[in-house]
This record gives sequence, structure tokens and C-alpha cells, in this order.
Amino acid sequence: MNYCEIVFTIQNAEDYQKDLLIDELAQIGYDTFEETEEGFKAYIPEDFFDEQRLNDRLPAFALQFNFSYEVNLIEKQNWNEVWESNFEPIIIGDKVFVRATFHEPRPEFPIEIVIDPKMAFGTGHHETTAMMMDMMLDTDLSGKKVLDMGCGTGILAILAEKLGAADIAAVDYDLACYDSTHENALLNNCSRIRVFCGQKEAIPIEQFDAVLANINRNILLDQMDRYVWVLKPGGEMYLSGFYEEPDLDIIKNEAAKYGMKYAGHERTKEWVAAKFIK
Repeated sequence: MNYCEIVFTIQNAEDYQKDLLIDELAQIGYDTFEETEEGFKAYIPEDFFDEQRLNDRLPAFALQFNFSYEVNLIEKQNWNEVWESNFEPIIIGDKVFVRATFHEPRPEFPIEIVIDPKMAFGTGHHETTAMMMDMMLDTDLSGKKVLDMGCGTGILAILAEKLGAADIAAVDYDLACYDSTHENALLNNCSRIRVFCGQKEAIPIEQFDAVLANINRNILLDQMDRYVWVLKPGGEMYLSGFYEEPDLDIIKNEAAKYGMKYAGHERTKEWVAAKFIK
């Protein structure tokens, strides 16, 4: 599969304004983003690229700051080279070292996760993924059943297994993410992750102790009833992929409709990750 790379050059924009533009693009199919000194790059499968649809989303942002973009075609055989030139290892909570296959191991960290991202989202670099991982480090997942919704590269499912979860169901609608989670689970010698391709209808009809969902506000609102349905009483739900203003209150109100109690949140820049208890 070839990808289109949209290179945005941005001037006079606050970080949250740039993040809002990224969120807008994510809602129309752009599945991977890379920050640059001049702005950011957004990626979408070539078959899904529609420049008119892109331009329809941009006027509101043009009123707030100056930007321009150019479109490049990234051929399949060059995709890994793109990632290898930009993917640096990261550390979460001084406990987790996340690296790619082409980085050297760091055995001094209690947990190491190897991610070969390819065309899937979720390497730990984005604030939402990092916050979800940080909250998981403060959660007792030993012997628990976990649902990872919108699993991307499978990084949260892999961390759940390394934290002792007994069974993890990882779900994503994107076939590239489905394949990536399988491959990354093997890279990390994970044997307790089951991967499903689909949307909320693909969630196994089982009871889970914890639900992890790092997607975006609109999808979370649409799928929340299903999350709560498969969550055990007393179970915990961790959500991210949205902003503190105005999204957090909207998410909290929706969760309350299903009997979920808000238990706090973390914030990085304008992004948040929130915890709820059933």
C-alpha cells in the first residue's frame, strides 16, 4: 500500500491549535502524524486521499494561523526508511523503555517494549499514548482481563501483558493495525494477546476488568456503551485521545449516563487521559 504524505508548514500557531488540526485530520482518515520543526507531517493511504475533502476542513484553521502544505507520495518500499529516520526510543515513568528493532536494548529498565510501527499508530511518542502507559503503571493488572480498543501497534496490550494481565483482547478496525499488533506481540514474546479486526461489534462478548481506549472523542462517545457493557462491576476504564477543553466534560457526562464514576485524569499540553470506575 502506498501512502500520501501531507507536509504542513505552520506559522504563528499555538501547540493546541496545531493539535486541533491534527485531530481534525484524524477524523477524516489520516492515521499517522510526525512532528517537524516547521509543523508536522500527516499520512493517509493513497486510496483514501481526497484533496478536496482535505481542503474542506482547512478554512476554519486559516482564520487562526498561517499554514501551507504539500503532498508527497510515499511508496510502500520506502515506509520503513521513513520510520527508521524519525523514530527515537522513549522512556515512560523511568520504568518502561520503548524502542524499535533497530535500537539497542536497555536492560537496566524493568520493562522493555519493542515496536515496529510500520503504518500503525502508537509508539508512545504521542502524549495520549504516553499518558495511558503512565496510568497503567499505577494500575494493578495482575491476573486481569483487559480490552485494548483501537490498539494501533498493540503497545498498550503489550504493556498490559508485561504488567501481568492474564488475557488481553486487542481490537482495531484497520487491517494494518491488526497485522501490526500480531507482529509486535511476537516481537515481545507475548502469548496472552488476542487480536480482532473490526469496530465495537468486534469486541468479544466477555467481561473485562479494565478497558483501555485511546482513540478520539467522537469514536469514544459512539462506542462507550459497548465498553461499559463488557466491563465488570468495579472495573476500570481508561480513555484518551481528546482535549481537556471542551472534551473532558463531554466525556465525563457521557460516562455518567452509563453509571461510570469519574476518578481523575492526567494532562499533557492540551491532551488528557481520564480514569473511570464502574
